[in-house]
Amino acid sequence: MSAFKLYVPGDAAAVALGADRVAKAFEKAFAEKGMDVEIVRNGSRGMHWLEPLVEAVTPQGRVGYGPVKAKHVAGLIDAGLFEGGEHELRLGDVEKIPFFARQQRFTFARVGLVDPASLEDYVAHDGYKGLKRAVELGGPATVEEVFESGLRGRGGAGFPTGIKWRTVAQCPPGQKYIVCNADEGDSGTFADRMIMEGDPFTLIEGMTIAGLAVGATKGYVYCRSEYPHAIKAMNVAIKAARKAGYLGKQIAGSDYDFDMEVREGAGAYVCGEETSLLESIEGKRGLVRAKPPLPAHKGLFGKPTVINNVISLCSVPFILANGAKAYADVGFGRSRGTMPIQLAGNVKYGGLYEIAFGVTLRELVEDVAGGTFTGKPIRACQVGGPLGAYLPEHQFDTPFDYEAFTKIDALIGHGGVVIFDEDVDMARMALRHGVLRGRKLRGNARPAELDPPAGWRRWTR
Repeated sequence: MSAFKLYVPGDAAAVALGADRVAKAFEKAFAEKGMDVEIVRNGSRGMHWLEPLVEAVTPQGRVGYGPVKAKHVAGLIDAGLFEGGEHELRLGDVEKIPFFARQQRFTFARVGLVDPASLEDYVAHDGYKGLKRAVELGGPATVEEVFESGLRGRGGAGFPTGIKWRTVAQCPPGQKYIVCNADEGDSGTFADRMIMEGDPFTLIEGMTIAGLAVGATKGYVYCRSEYPHAIKAMNVAIKAARKAGYLGKQIAGSDYDFDMEVREGAGAYVCGEETSLLESIEGKRGLVRAKPPLPAHKGLFGKPTVINNVISLCSVPFILANGAKAYADVGFGRSRGTMPIQLAGNVKYGGLYEIAFGVTLRELVEDVAGGTFTGKPIRACQVGGPLGAYLPEHQFDTPFDYEAFTKIDALIGHGGVVIFDEDVDMARMALRHGVLRGRKLRGNARPAELDPPAGWRRWTR
C-alpha cells in the first residue's frame, strides 16, 4: 500500500483539458523525489470549470486543487500537497463547494469518489447492496419496488420504468433481454458518459437487478462510438464483475443467471430511438420499427425486452438499497426522485448538477450556473435536445417536471440545458435543429420575419 494517494480524473472532459498530462507530470515528479504515491484516475465531480480537479488524501480528508495544469505540479508538491498545503489553486473539501454541496446525489453519489476500475472500492462504498436486497425480495417484489419508487425514463418522455418491467415480467418464461440505451446524442448532454466512466459498476448492478426482476439472462449496453473512454471503462468493469461472480451463472451466489456485454454504435443519431437501436444490435441498418408490437413483447431478436436509459438503470441500485420510499419522497408532482441536469453552452459554471425534480429553470441557469460566461443576459435555453425547445426568459420559472414542461410545449428529455446569451441568432439555431427546414441563411443574414421566427409557436407562448 502506497504512503500517499492522489486522485486525478480520467473523465473524458478532464482529459480534454489536460488531465493525462497532469497525471504524467505528477508521476514523473513523484519518481524524481522518491515519493511512494498511488495515482487513482477517478471520475469527474461534475464541476467542469475546475477541471482538471485533483484531490489529495490528507490527514484532514480529501483536499481539492484546480484547475491544475502540468506546470503547477512542482509548486503543488512543494506547497505540501498531502498536508492540504496552501496554494492559489487550493479548493479545500470539494464537497463543500456551493455548486456541489447543494446537490442531492442519489445516482451520482460515487462518481468522482471511487476508483471506477475497482470492484472492491465500489463494494466499500455500498455497491451491490441493491442487488443483495433484490435477491432477497425475488423478481416480482423487485419489479413492484421499482414501480412504487416512481422512477420514470430519464431519456425521453418519462415513461414509468416499473410499467415497462411489469410488462416484460408478465411475458411467458423464456429468453428475455435487458438493453441499455447509451447512445447519448442530444445537445449539451454528458450524464451517461460521466457515470459510465466514473462509476460503471452502478450500471452493471442496475442491469443485473433488472434481469433478475423480469427473468432476463442477457444484457446489452449500446454505447455510441464517440465514447471510447466509456466503452473501455465498461468493459474493464464487466470483466471484473464476471470474475468476482456478479455476472454469469448464479450471480452473487443466488439462483439467478445474468451476463452482459457492450455493443458499439456506428454514429447514427437515429439509433438513439429504441427500436432502431435494436435493429443495430442485431447487425442490421438502424431503422425505426413500426409499433406495435412493442419491444416489451417483441424486442431484441424477437424476444421480450426491457429498454432503459443509462440513468434510469443507474437509479435502480439506490432504490433497492434504500427502499422505494426513500426515492419517492423527493421530487415534484409525478416526477419522483432526482434528475442529473447537465448545464452547458455559454455558461459560467458548467457541469452536472443532480437535484430533486421541482427546481425551476431560473434557479438552474441564473443561480446554480451563474448565468452566462460572457456576463451578458441570457436570451434562451435549449432543454431536451433537438426534440425539445428553446425557452425564452419569461418561461424560466417553469419547474423541472415532466408535466410542467409538457404544458409549455417543451420536453425535459435527457436533462441537457444549453444556455445562450443575447447575441445568439435564434433563427440560425432554429434552422440548425430542423424547425425551419429548407431555409438557407448566409453569413449574418437574417430575414426580418425570422426575429423571432414567424409562427414559431414555442417562442411566442
